Amino acid sequence: MISVLRHCLLLLCFFASAVYAWQPQQGDIIFHTSRSSQSLAIQKATGSVYSHMGIILLRDDKPYVYEAAKTIRFTPLKQWIARGTGNHYVVKRLKKPLSTSQQQALYREAMRYQSRPYDLTFSWDDERIYCSELVWKIYKNALNTEIGQLQTLREFDLSSPEVQAKMKERYGKNIPLNETVISPVAMFDSPLLTTVYESR
Repeated sequence: MISVLRHCLLLLCFFASAVYAWQPQQGDIIFHTSRSSQSLAIQKATGSVYSHMGIILLRDDKPYVYEAAKTIRFTPLKQWIARGTGNHYVVKRLKKPLSTSQQQALYREAMRYQSRPYDLTFSWDDERIYCSELVWKIYKNALNTEIGQLQTLREFDLSSPEVQAKMKERYGKNIPLNETVISPVAMFDSPLLTTVYESR
């Protein structure tokens, strides 16, 4: 019986690897360049090509990206990859492997945010959530792990016309320069993470 189970697990790993160039695991963090209307402004403000991200969660052994889009939702991994610019994406995970109980804790914490609306103003409360805020808070609240350095809005490069236009659209004249923010690039650059896969 044990040998049969091992054989089944090996087959699952084989087929996962056949579909994706890496084996998706619960809690993997995935980044790409969004095609949204705010993507260029995020890139200019943060100095990074990566403007969107999510966390990999497994449902019925299938990988989904749990992301903040119009609402917080599960998106099939293939669909999420295809939505990014040039199908390019990067997958990272914690250097220290997650235990089964830690993976379960991440999933439970993630469910607390399901269906909440996207936060266009990047505020730090939990009523509305943006992409990097979602992943950061899941890890912080579930595992007390802070992935990426928190910043304030004023610490970003707000000088470009694209950023100025978005700020005017979102805030008018009342720009919350002291608002706490976590950016995709801050999480991308975290020393706690290692790169698992980068598409070409």
